[in-house]
Amino acid sequence: MSKLPRLILTRHLAETGASTRPLPAAVKSGSLVRIRQGVYVEASAWEGLAAWQRYRLKIEAVAETSIVPPIFSHHSGAVLWGIPTIQRGQPVHALTTFRGGGRSRGGVRRHLVEPGMLDVDTVDGLLVTSRVVTVLDLAAAVPLAEAIVPLDHVLKPDNARSLPALTRTELLAAVAGRYSAAAERRVRAAVEFADARSGSPGESYSRGLIHTAGFAAPTLQHEVRSSTGFVAFADFYWRGSRTVGEFDGVAKYLSPEYLNGRTSGQAVVDEKLREYRIRATGLNVVRWVWSDLRKPGELEGKLAGAGVPRRRRGSRTQNRSGDTGI
Repeated sequence: MSKLPRLILTRHLAETGASTRPLPAAVKSGSLVRIRQGVYVEASAWEGLAAWQRYRLKIEAVAETSIVPPIFSHHSGAVLWGIPTIQRGQPVHALTTFRGGGRSRGGVRRHLVEPGMLDVDTVDGLLVTSRVVTVLDLAAAVPLAEAIVPLDHVLKPDNARSLPALTRTELLAAVAGRYSAAAERRVRAAVEFADARSGSPGESYSRGLIHTAGFAAPTLQHEVRSSTGFVAFADFYWRGSRTVGEFDGVAKYLSPEYLNGRTSGQAVVDEKLREYRIRATGLNVVRWVWSDLRKPGELEGKLAGAGVPRRRRGSRTQNRSGDTGI
């Protein structure tokens, strides 16, 4: 993980005898950003952070200002584990075993859990639900299309963090007794639908929206061949309409992992040539990007226009906006 800026804590300043009186003026002038009560960060550093990095700082701010160490869960647990999610201004999520009410306040959403169901690990010195429980809790709380993103991710090894792949059996074994009957059905359906072949969070979210919209299930990572041999692997393929679907994430044009020594401009040209080769085999090609996934009905309209078959009548209501929390 890239290094995050240092948090400025009023209690630390007080402990060292430094004055905290300049802090409100610094916030007003724009040189500091107040993350939560008693926690600040330099505005210049804050402005350069991605959304998930800002969210990670909010998690750390909650940890620094809590009397009892929180157990982070759901989207917050996922960020700590490096598991991608779809986020839309999420609060910080943590567990509580207290039944007295008032569990959500100060930007923290607390989820009630029975003490016997706690399954906790430590990541970077912070308490967090286990990887298994983190993705299951998300599947119980969010729509199917969003639940698929973290589930697809954990079915593959996380080489960057030296974490092994989880198995569908492991996930399903942890479901019983943890949720209501309705939530358990949602979780089991999401786990069964998850697929390690999805190449990115965007592909996972796309696949979830494709399913929700009622389209026939595509073949993933389809090998496109011509009379002369291999052409490309396509993200999605529908044999019934001879259509290839391609999700265009920003990473393939910016990330060194995907560029492999090329410039961004070269990557754009190479991707265009790749599409020409696919079309030359007689296949249709439909492309979409994150902004299409954020617009209700946009992906559905693109696929319908290309003649992608449906298994049933779809609904545009589930295609909601979102960003990955990676």
